Amino acid sequence: MAYRPAAEHAPEAPGERPGSRVDAVDLERELSAIRTRVADPTAGLYGPGSQLWEVNREAVIFLGGARAALLQLAHPYVAEAIDQHSSTRRDPLGRFQRTFRSVFGMVYGDLESAFTAARRVHGVHTRIRGRLSEALGTRSDGTPYLANDPQALLWVHATLWDTSVLLFEKVVRALTVEEKDRYYRETRLFAKLFGIPDSLLPASWADFERYNRDMWRSAELEVGRAAREIGAFLFEPQHPTLTPAMWWLRQMTAALMPQPLGRAFGLPYGRAQGATYALSIRALRWTRPLWPRRLRFVPPYLAALRRIAKTPGRDRTGELMARLWLGPAENRPITAAGGSPDGSAPPRAPAPHAASSPGTAGRDAGAAGLGS
Repeated sequence: MAYRPAAEHAPEAPGERPGSRVDAVDLERELSAIRTRVADPTAGLYGPGSQLWEVNREAVIFLGGARAALLQLAHPYVAEAIDQHSSTRRDPLGRFQRTFRSVFGMVYGDLESAFTAARRVHGVHTRIRGRLSEALGTRSDGTPYLANDPQALLWVHATLWDTSVLLFEKVVRALTVEEKDRYYRETRLFAKLFGIPDSLLPASWADFERYNRDMWRSAELEVGRAAREIGAFLFEPQHPTLTPAMWWLRQMTAALMPQPLGRAFGLPYGRAQGATYALSIRALRWTRPLWPRRLRFVPPYLAALRRIAKTPGRDRTGELMARLWLGPAENRPITAAGGSPDGSAPPRAPAPHAASSPGTAGRDAGAAGLGS
């Protein structure tokens, strides 16, 4: 049986149905609900022992980053928002860093850091709106879109967690049904940071899997001009020395993508891609246990453990790793204690709820999700 919301919510234009936009009131209501459910604000939304931290601390999850990005681009609102409002083509590394500054701040920061990141992303999304430049699926040319459309936000949310579990099970270990249900329940808390209401979310992991399968073959998704162009750009090496790595990433992504969406992005999956993928996954499984913690786990996870344990002093190695992942410290989110999530010296804090100037809107659209 199809997951009901995926089948029932037609792609109407924003503003033409009740609840077609997540506004500031919606967001604050969801943040208040989170506050009542978090036992330790210092640990944040999750903390040690959570299923989400066990899965998403793994650096190997980022092998699925291109898959998640392409699935997001298959949604016309996402592709057009990125094409019209993002600096992706001019600054792909900066977009990656801005996206994960926000995501890491939400997942591994203390509660106030997560709320600050959520409000900033919502503020960026509020300014992103436009009209489709071509007819896609059931949407006509000129259909208006908003970045804070709840259905589009739900889809972006779903691609992150579906991809995370896929890569974890391919490389680390299989998860039990109970672990997947627990993981999914925890992701529902993350959805509230984007103002996505519980009523829109699949009820269980099984429903979540059905939602994804339904979306892959539905008219909600169609790869248009903007999606194809941006998708191709994702695999363009920014330096000649990166050509082999980007070729490998392309082969791996072709194997990870659901078809026919992969073919729509020009990523056919055949014998060559299958052989590269199988050999690579086998090598990752064998070598991952030998990696040092600094390489095996993402820096914000290790920084969060230090914060929770109240470990004194600076972690200079952690700061270096965080700079490689997220860019300079002055661009990283601030924790409630006044430092960056990697434990480095605190950067200058922006004014609370300050909106970006028009000249920085495109750059800031790299926060997360639509227009990122």
